[in-house]
Amino acid sequence: MRENLHRFFRAARGAGVRVSPAESIDAMRAVSEVGFADRAILRDTFLLTLAKTQDEKRALGDCFDLFFSRPEPQEEASEQRKSDDQEKAGGDPAAEAHGGAAGGVQSEIVGPLAQMLLSQDRGAISAAIANASGAASLPDIRYFTQRGIFQTRILDAMGIQRLRDDIDDLTASNPALAERLLDALNGLRGTVRDAVSQALLLYGREEAENLRNEILRNAPLARIEPRQVEQMRILIRQIARRLRERYSKPRKRQRRGHLDVRRTLRRNAAWGGVPFLTAWKRKHRDRPKIVALCDVSGSVARVSDFFLLLIHSLHEVVDDVRSFAFSGNLIEVSRILESKPPEEAMAEIMSKVGFGSSDYGNSLADFEDGWMNTVTPQTTVIVLGDARSNNLDPRADILRRIGERSKRLVWLNPEGRMTWGFGDSEMPRYATFCSVVRQCATAKQLERAVSDIVATYQ
Repeated sequence: MRENLHRFFRAARGAGVRVSPAESIDAMRAVSEVGFADRAILRDTFLLTLAKTQDEKRALGDCFDLFFSRPEPQEEASEQRKSDDQEKAGGDPAAEAHGGAAGGVQSEIVGPLAQMLLSQDRGAISAAIANASGAASLPDIRYFTQRGIFQTRILDAMGIQRLRDDIDDLTASNPALAERLLDALNGLRGTVRDAVSQALLLYGREEAENLRNEILRNAPLARIEPRQVEQMRILIRQIARRLRERYSKPRKRQRRGHLDVRRTLRRNAAWGGVPFLTAWKRKHRDRPKIVALCDVSGSVARVSDFFLLLIHSLHEVVDDVRSFAFSGNLIEVSRILESKPPEEAMAEIMSKVGFGSSDYGNSLADFEDGWMNTVTPQTTVIVLGDARSNNLDPRADILRRIGERSKRLVWLNPEGRMTWGFGDSEMPRYATFCSVVRQCATAKQLERAVSDIVATYQ
């Protein structure tokens, strides 16, 4: 049973529940107290010891229901057909399998799998499938392309080759019973297929999601299909969660820097200079201060949602963040992002300034007039946009002044570098005054850029 619990913990991790070794030990101790007799109590025990959030409770509950349910053996024929077969065979098929006089089939002639199928013992069939699944290492399944391989392994472990031989032998001596065994074999194949599909849902979900996420991470944000938008939002939330976990927690290990020899000698004068106590020159780290300007005009409408979602996460990672959104004009959206859930915040921002015609010059002028004092030598300014200003005055002079006042000026552009400077793109002119210019056309590039920005303050 301990092995089954370990498999359940692995399935739970694949379902998105974070289960640490310590938590799995606590869960096993709790299970040893409540036992396995009452499934409802067992389910509640896992929810109490493993799940930390409501989302994890839902995922763990679904995983429990799937893990502790076994596919029911399928019926091999209708009741009418069973009756007809019994009449043709002259008696009970189970009796025939065990040496009934009418059928003339002795138990030594047919194999154990044939006897099990003819006796219609559902418990025995389910137990045999479970044992064969263990012998075939079914928990190692990862991809849907492996379903056929594992189905074959399980059936081989159950003795399907002997069953085929029994069917061939009975075809001549007892056609009705041979036909019944053939129907039972088809039902067995369906039950095994269901068991493999269930295992794929349990153990292959993590690999499948990792593969899908890796494809999405490298997919251009501007060309995401409508059916993939929600998946991309989930991926961006996962990126935001990783940023929170990586950078929002206080560092336990202080950055001590180099040994301060003078202070060490003074501190240990009482011990004749023996350095029992050491002193270090600690490295000074600036407190994070970020100003984010996000283009939400029509030309970047397909990626602005993802930009805003990631900016929303910055407010949870960094204490001092001022966020602004613009199309033709610029407004501050810090309070909206801090006080509302991501979807509601993005909808309100887009309703106020989204989908308009971009005017970078006017938006930069709005920022200079109203919020230029937010930029200090400790501030990192992030601009997220395509730098397309519809052939209007780009006001690069304002961006130059922002760059001179700030610690760093970072521009993240969702367009490919080959398009910079063509048409109404002012990117080459803006890039002159930026400390860092990056293409952020994919979620992977976006995560790396924001991670590098936040990491400079750690």
